[in-house]
Amino acid sequence: MSLSPILGGLLFPQSLQHSPFYIVLATIVALNTVIYVSLAVAKIFPKWFRSSWLRRGRVRSETRSIYPHQKP
Repeated sequence: MSLSPILGGLLFPQSLQHSPFYIVLATIVALNTVIYVSLAVAKIFPKWFRSSWLRRGRVRSETRSIYPHQKP
């Protein structure tokens, strides 16, 4: 028994590789790979919060302290 076909991998005929099914399958696999790579790269970067870029004055118009007449 020869191991060369097993070690060589699975080889498809050229007619199968040019069939519409195989082309659609290859396209779906390629898009899936691109999506997962982009998600992995996006996960490397820190989270971006819009509020940290748009800092506004965070002062209340009236105090909510339990001592409302005390000056800060």
